[in-house]
Amino acid sequence: MFVVFLVWIATGIFLINTEHEKAQIVMGLGVLYLSFIFMPLFIFHRYKDGRYKKYIINDEKLREAFKNVGKD
Repeated sequence: MFVVFLVWIATGIFLINTEHEKAQIVMGLGVLYLSFIFMPLFIFHRYKDGRYKKYIINDEKLREAFKNVGKD
């Protein structure tokens, strides 16, 4: 899917450089594809197994972080 995005954007850049009338539409659809199809699928695939939990800030992590603040 990422290769399709790269080819799409490369085609859009080529069309912009040749001043084709539909170049802006091709680039806009490429950005739409990236932001609303590819990126959510990537995020879902990356964090579906719960690997995101170490990045969530909870009370325990805050207490542990602030426990060591004034000990210099």
